[in-house]
Amino acid sequence: MRLVPELVWTDAGWRSGHAVDVEGGRITAVEPAGRLGQGDLTLAGRALLPGTVNAHCHTFQSLLRGLGDDLDFMGWRDRVLYPFSERLDRRGIALGAELAFAEMLLHGATTCVDFFYLQDHGNANAEAVIAAAGRAGIRLVLARAMYDWEGAPARYREPVADAAARTRELIAAHRHDPMVSVQPAPHSPHGASSAMIRAGWEVAEAEDTRLHIHVAEGRYEGERTLREHGATPIRYLDRLGVLGPRMIGVHCVWLDDEEIALMGARGAALAYCPASNMFLGDGITRLPELLRAGVRVGLGTDGGCTNNRLSVFEEMRMASLLQRVRLLDGAALSAERALALGTASGAEILGLPAGAIAPGRLADLVAVDLTHPSLHPRSDLTKSVVYAMSSQAVTDVWVHGRRVVEGARLLTLDLGELLAEVRALTRGWASAG
Repeated sequence: MRLVPELVWTDAGWRSGHAVDVEGGRITAVEPAGRLGQGDLTLAGRALLPGTVNAHCHTFQSLLRGLGDDLDFMGWRDRVLYPFSERLDRRGIALGAELAFAEMLLHGATTCVDFFYLQDHGNANAEAVIAAAGRAGIRLVLARAMYDWEGAPARYREPVADAAARTRELIAAHRHDPMVSVQPAPHSPHGASSAMIRAGWEVAEAEDTRLHIHVAEGRYEGERTLREHGATPIRYLDRLGVLGPRMIGVHCVWLDDEEIALMGARGAALAYCPASNMFLGDGITRLPELLRAGVRVGLGTDGGCTNNRLSVFEEMRMASLLQRVRLLDGAALSAERALALGTASGAEILGLPAGAIAPGRLADLVAVDLTHPSLHPRSDLTKSVVYAMSSQAVTDVWVHGRRVVEGARLLTLDLGELLAEVRALTRGWASAG
C-alpha cells in the first residue's frame, strides 16, 4: 500500500510531495512521491499524522458516561463506579470496550491502554476486552489490574498469588499477537498491598514488560500512604523497588520537588490525564517540571465517566493550556511538545515502535481534512492541529496498515447496532443513580 497525502508529518516537520509506503503492518519508506502508480491511494486535501496513543483508559467506564458528572472523586467512586460496574456482565464489559474503541478510532487514537480491573477471579473478562479490540481494529495494551484492597467490590479483588499467575497466563496467551500487549498493573498504593505491588513488578521483570500503577491522583492518597507506610506515594514505591524504567505512574498530581527528581533519576514514566484530573477536581500535574527532570510522558483520556471525551488530540490541547494557566506562562508547553506527548512519547513509554511516520515504525496513521473550517486560516499547521482542530476533521485511520476509518465512517463495527445495544443496556441508569 502506498499513501500519497498532500502533507505528511515527519521528524523533519511537514513534508509535501511525499508518499508513505506500508507493508506487513509497518512503514517501509517515506520518500518523494514521483509519478503516481495504479495502486497508490491519493489523499487529496488531507494531511497524514501518526495515530495518537491513549496511554490510560478504563473502557468499560464509557457505559457510565454522565452518571458521575459534578461529583468529586469519592462521590464518583462510591455512587457511580462501584455500584454501576456491578451491573456489567461479560457482554456488557465487551460492549463498553467496543463503544470506547469506536469513539477513540473516530477521534484518531490508534492505540489504547485499557487499565482493566473487572476480573471476576479470572481472565475471561479481560479476554472479552481483547476480543472487542480485535473487532474494532484498535491496537490494545491490556494493563491487567492487580487489586486486593478490601474496600473495593469483590469482583475487583484477588489474592496476590492468583493475580500474578493470571497476569502471567494472559501475557503468555498473547505474546505473539502483533495487536495486543499485556502488562501488569497493580492498581495503586491504596488499592494494592505492598505484596501485590511487588508481585506486579516481579511479573514485569520476568516477562520484560512495563508496569502501570495509579499514583498520587488525589491529595488523600498521599496522606493515607504517609499514615500507613510512613512515606508519600513515590517514596513508598521507591522503597518497594518498583520505581524505575518499567514503571508508568498514572496521574502523579500530588508530587513534591524531591519526588519529581526521584522519578526522573529512576527513569520512570508518566501517563498524564489532564482532562480527567480537571473533571474530578484532583489538581494539576506539574508537567514541565517532570519533563525537565527527565520523566518520559504520554497522554491519556482516563475513563469515559471521568472525562466524557476520548480524544488524545483534545488531551494535547488541555495539557498545554493547563500548564499555561498554572504557571501564568503562555509558552509553558508548546504545540510541538504536546503533539509528541500524544504520539511518539506515548508509544515509547509503552515499548511500542509507533507514534511516528518513519521507516520501521508501525503503520498506525491518521488523515485529517485540510479543508475543515477548524484548520482555517492556517498559518502553522502543527499549532492548528493541537489548539484548533475539531475531531470532525479526522477522516481516515489505519491501524497496523489496515484501514479502519474511511470518510469519517467506522468500517469495523456497525455503529448503529452498537449504540442501540448501549441504549438498551443503560436505559434507566440515570434515574437509578
